[in-house]
Amino acid sequence: MRWTTAKVRQSFLDFFAARGHTIVPSASLIPKGDPSLLFTNAGMVQFKDYFLGVRTPQHLRVADCQKCLRISGKHNDLEAVGRDTYHHTFFEMLGNWSFGDYYKEEAIRWHWELITKVWEIDPKLLYATVHKDDKEAEDIWLKMGVLPRERILRFGDKDNFWEMGETGPCGPNSEISIDRGQGACNPEKNHAGQKCFVNVDGCERFIEIGNLVFIQYNRDASGALMPLAKKHVDTGTGLERVAAVLQGLEQGRVLGNYDIDLFQMIIRQVELRGEIYGEPVQYGPDAEKNVSFRAIADHARAISFLIADGIKPGNTDREYVLRRLMRRAIRHGRRLGIHGDILQGVCTSVVEAMGDAYRQLREKAGEIGEVTAAESFRFDQTLDRGLELIAGWLEPNHGRRFPGELAFRLHDTYGFPLDLTQDVLREHHVDVDVAGFDRLMDEQKERGRAARKDDVGAPEISLGAGTASRFVGYHRYEGESEVLAAGGKDGEHVAIVVAETPFYPEGGGQVGDRGVIETASGAILEVSDTRKADGSIVHVGRILRGEAGDFARGARVKLKIDRIRRDAAMLNHSATHILHYALRDILGNTVHQEGSLVDPDKLRFDFAHQGPVKDDALATIEEEINARIRENAEVTTEEMAYDDAIKAGALAFFSEKYGDRVRVVRMGDFSVELCGGTHISRTGDVGVFKLEAESGVAAGVRRIEAVTGQGALETIRKREKILEEIGAQLGARDGAAVERLEKLLAREKELEKKLRAMEQKLAAGGGAGGAEAEEVVRDVGGVKVVTRKLDGVDPRTMREMADRMRQKHGSCVVALGSDLGEGKVALLVAVTADLTAKIKAGDIIKNIAPIVGGTGGGRPDLAQAGGRDASKLDEALAKVAALVQ
Repeated sequence: MRWTTAKVRQSFLDFFAARGHTIVPSASLIPKGDPSLLFTNAGMVQFKDYFLGVRTPQHLRVADCQKCLRISGKHNDLEAVGRDTYHHTFFEMLGNWSFGDYYKEEAIRWHWELITKVWEIDPKLLYATVHKDDKEAEDIWLKMGVLPRERILRFGDKDNFWEMGETGPCGPNSEISIDRGQGACNPEKNHAGQKCFVNVDGCERFIEIGNLVFIQYNRDASGALMPLAKKHVDTGTGLERVAAVLQGLEQGRVLGNYDIDLFQMIIRQVELRGEIYGEPVQYGPDAEKNVSFRAIADHARAISFLIADGIKPGNTDREYVLRRLMRRAIRHGRRLGIHGDILQGVCTSVVEAMGDAYRQLREKAGEIGEVTAAESFRFDQTLDRGLELIAGWLEPNHGRRFPGELAFRLHDTYGFPLDLTQDVLREHHVDVDVAGFDRLMDEQKERGRAARKDDVGAPEISLGAGTASRFVGYHRYEGESEVLAAGGKDGEHVAIVVAETPFYPEGGGQVGDRGVIETASGAILEVSDTRKADGSIVHVGRILRGEAGDFARGARVKLKIDRIRRDAAMLNHSATHILHYALRDILGNTVHQEGSLVDPDKLRFDFAHQGPVKDDALATIEEEINARIRENAEVTTEEMAYDDAIKAGALAFFSEKYGDRVRVVRMGDFSVELCGGTHISRTGDVGVFKLEAESGVAAGVRRIEAVTGQGALETIRKREKILEEIGAQLGARDGAAVERLEKLLAREKELEKKLRAMEQKLAAGGGAGGAEAEEVVRDVGGVKVVTRKLDGVDPRTMREMADRMRQKHGSCVVALGSDLGEGKVALLVAVTADLTAKIKAGDIIKNIAPIVGGTGGGRPDLAQAGGRDASKLDEALAKVAALVQ
């Protein structure tokens, strides 16, 4: 094969490098400093600030291959993935950029040269489109003379005008499309009633292979277009699409994106997983199975790159998107009959296929394997229960609409995203009551909002154009300034913005300052919180003296922060930097910060790490931190260019928005981080660091909680007091108290052991259950089936009884049911090893558990279930013989 995907990617970069473009690496899938986007969904995202004028580009011409993810917000292709041959969640976008340098003519000429000369696509197959009002671009195409007039097409805003958003940089675009022949599209299926042609929605015959955007306007809030002082070029070419075209031309047939070499390598791994963990299955012969093959291959790429970019599966925002993708892939694996760990192996093939182009994949290969294996194990435990619930509903309700209440329960209890439930039910041609689901989700969110205590409600405040505050509180606790804007009224919270303030606004994990603001007339505002808003610092609080009008625009005020509170928070903030250093030093450089909370009383630090941190490592971390504190190293801050700071080794793990100039905080020779927060002058000011707890907050994310300084001393004193009280209760102190406690615990353990022995003896003798507790033994087609009803016997004891009964009867199926009281039921089925090839305990338990109003599952040799209807226990046990038959 001449045009491998890797060669197409490199040929694009080489072409533009030869034309003066700096080749830049792909940005992370996590947009830096852009809260409007969950993921990088287009090549222009990392250059957005250049168009907005926020940052100045180092190079006027650049080119890249940008990894993109479209799975949220406006660009969400998740539902279509796998159902056709060209939709993806993750994809690669080839792009070249001009920031006020070359413009339309060069962009058009170069792309035509790339497509027809380098990639050698026949010009007779190509069409060009321009915006209906862009005569300049049309004239360039005509002047070039490479296409006849009838293949240079005009379209309106829908197809040939690009906008960053409702406001901001925008402009017309010109696209190059290719005609792949009649065999590429089925009009009746994809766009019934419309002829195959360029820009016909759903037409797979005419597809775009180059999009050239000419950013020449800025759209203001009124919708008016104003010419930009500098004009830019922003191009985008889908790598997978171009590879499919070129490889299809080589093979003389139309290829979908999933037929290219890169995807076929991943799909082969899916087939191999089937051979290992299920029935052999192949891509191609079965159209329904092909949907699952494509979905798994697509999701595996997105999963691998998200983990490599530091995301772990969880329940919020990006973490939840990753979890959804992983669970959808596992579910599609089940559709192919693959019941083992499919993700780990398939993601390994992604690393092999794309690791040369994206080095971080190889660097994070171990982590990708660990995270996917852990999530597969976790979801396998709940997938069967969720599918069983759906199957149980389908049997009597086939053809009806799936209730929103049940979809919500699947989401809330079993971790089934709504789209996964819809995906499962789509196979049965059943719709979901999405409105009912949304209503319950909204109610849950409302309950969550009501439960959260927000003691500071920020009133609305109008910030006029150009309103901005300057923070002057790194070394000052007081100041004077002028009010620039105010909001709120008497008796309620008031918010004001001043020109200069010593109040630190909440950010970087550090809480906002509190204090007082006073006017010359004596009016006093007690500030209870300080926040950022649109480039300004907003002070929120209540009027203690005077009226809201005293703080109107133009008023002169004195500002004074709560110094004790600030110093305590500042001390904890500096401690997080030392903690971050110690974690990376002891656990390895794969550790990076995932978030933090720094307030005056404590600190909380979240970091990426697989599995709990061992106790001895925690002790070493605490010792290292206190050693650095005793070192009393100098803490310095310096402003420098962002790129210089990164080159100097500064850590910048947050998705923060950085300008051209950044603030670098150094602590001795061990810690360098980008940070806009307030800090102590020497590490010794922390005093002492006491680690309080280490826990998991999401898959692959751990949390450390700690106290420092005075808070640490108070914690130690409190614990000493508790130990004294325990010693007094035990009648002993220090080492003697420990010895006394060990004896009491040993005695308790001995008594528990005797109690369990009595319970087992009671259950074995049938004393609790009378005649009903006797074994019932049946011969069913040559298989011995043993059932027994019990009263008050817990599941653990039931397992022990089942083991004894299998030993007693040899080859057999054992079924036990226990009335636990208050209507609760426990069921257990055990099968001897010689029978599990044809009789599986898990299958039996899934059929009898619904009789008692429950669910369950397990292994072929042992399965358990719970239920809520003890009156049906006899019926459930009686059904076992019929199931074995």
